[in-house]
Amino acid sequence: MCGIVGYAGDKPAVPVLLRALKDLEYRGYDSAGIAVLDPNEGGTLSVTKKQGKIANLEAAVAAEASAATTGIGHTRWATHGKPSDQNAHPHMSCGGEVVVIHNGIVENYADLRAQLLARGHNFRSETDTETIAHLMEERLNAGDSLLDALRWTAALLHGSQAIVAMCPAEPGVMVTARLGNAGGVVIGYGDGEMVLASDLAAVLPVTQRVAFLADQQFARIDKHGAVFVDTEGNTLEVPVKRIPIDPVSALKGDYQHFMLKEIMEQPEALSDTIWSLATLEPAELYLNDLGAAADRLASVERVVLIGKRYFEQFADVPAETDNGSEFRYRDPVLDRATLVVSVSQSGETVDVLEAMAIAKQKGALQVTICNTEGAQTARVADGAVYTRAGLERGVASTKCFTAAVVALYALALKLGQAKGRITPEDVKSRLGELAKLPDAVARVLADAKQYQRLAGGYATTQHLLFLGRALAFPAAMEGALKMKEISYIHAEGYAAGEMKHGPIALIDPSFPTIAIATRHALRAKMISNVEQVQARGGKVLAIVTEGDDEVARLADGAIAIPEVSELLEPVVASVPLQLLAYYVAVHRGCDVDQPRNLAKTVTVE
Repeated sequence: MCGIVGYAGDKPAVPVLLRALKDLEYRGYDSAGIAVLDPNEGGTLSVTKKQGKIANLEAAVAAEASAATTGIGHTRWATHGKPSDQNAHPHMSCGGEVVVIHNGIVENYADLRAQLLARGHNFRSETDTETIAHLMEERLNAGDSLLDALRWTAALLHGSQAIVAMCPAEPGVMVTARLGNAGGVVIGYGDGEMVLASDLAAVLPVTQRVAFLADQQFARIDKHGAVFVDTEGNTLEVPVKRIPIDPVSALKGDYQHFMLKEIMEQPEALSDTIWSLATLEPAELYLNDLGAAADRLASVERVVLIGKRYFEQFADVPAETDNGSEFRYRDPVLDRATLVVSVSQSGETVDVLEAMAIAKQKGALQVTICNTEGAQTARVADGAVYTRAGLERGVASTKCFTAAVVALYALALKLGQAKGRITPEDVKSRLGELAKLPDAVARVLADAKQYQRLAGGYATTQHLLFLGRALAFPAAMEGALKMKEISYIHAEGYAAGEMKHGPIALIDPSFPTIAIATRHALRAKMISNVEQVQARGGKVLAIVTEGDDEVARLADGAIAIPEVSELLEPVVASVPLQLLAYYVAVHRGCDVDQPRNLAKTVTVE
């Protein structure tokens, strides 16, 4: 969850680290800190860390004109120990022999801490991370190199970790490790300089030439390059690749928040995703990154994923959904005829990666849907379907969500084609429907002012109910999720047919409902649900299909969306709910891009 960064080169390290930490702040903003090492002053180590956001750290180091050219930095999402200056990273050993930053959880830290205390170590924080510094200290004092000390320490740690360390005895050097699925470690190769970070966003302003650290890999980095080793110290060859992403795309531009910018970018994100996977003339599905997985699709008899309806309708294959966090703790029935589809924007989400590990053990075919080329999920899976949404900086996902739905749609079509369930005419028809989707979303986005007007009416409510049927139900859940994530209003997405089994008891004039009542097969039943809410004094805002005056008149307010294929309705219906949540949050004065207690990439359990 936390953000980590490191730099080794000839430039002053402090400005590079601060800029990179700003790019990573979405990963955690409980505290931030940097450590720099100045070889010109006999390996002088300087550590500055502050509770709160990067701005607090920036103010603290502004007066320090350090010429240090090697340093590490961290932005924290707290797991052990409250947010404070003391618990902020980096953490040092007793005598300053080593300084460490860390993402992950040391599951056995309590036992390790007790052992270290018994051996005379002094702890300055409540964190699990500090145990790493003290363990490394012991090996450094025994004569180990910094890299060997990290390898030895890593063998004692339980859980998933991403670690970076420096020591005065080896000025100009950083070492790093990735153990399990605690988030990525991206190493960037610049011109006479090296940079590492949790993800690409912080590396791209320096270089587009990167290497990805895999599980159980370690690296020693200086300004000249990196040496990679395994747990035994054996040298590894890790490929360096060029990432075709323009860092300018990460800029906020004229928008007040990244989230609004990213909502508005959805037509382009959807178009780029669609036409990276298929062509309309001729009507063909490419999905080129499936690789060898494409050859096994015809043998698939069962699918485990998010996107159940698509796969059952197109491929006539039973499908089930599962949460990665639960999947990993049961014994799922999987075999070579099972397709497991994982969805992760970053490709580094710990629950997803652990679920994938189980699927791999059982021999299931795996395809991942991911927005980050070369991410860990893509390296574990048999094939990938990449969304082309571009960098998404807002913590609450918008364009990556809708792009992932399109990717699931295309993958389901591909499976149906492989199974002989989808004819070429069907493919052409479905791709034609997809082709209309970016324009439909653009039309929703054209009238943002109506959401600003509506927002004031919901900004003071404490509770919201989102209702939907069939494929509108997941759209309702997504709408509720966005509302609670960024406005801090309690919101619940519910299957409208189940409303009478609980939520109806909550309905009163102070408990508004947002109902997705578009022209789909269950429209009449959805109208009945709206009437049931109103009969109990509840106010209803309806999401309706353009031209459906009946539902618009029935509801207390209405937002019209363009008519699209029923299967693609969740994409279009989600967009007004994103905008409504955004403007409600702005009206309430919430920190939209960095909502409290949340982080962009979940790399700890």
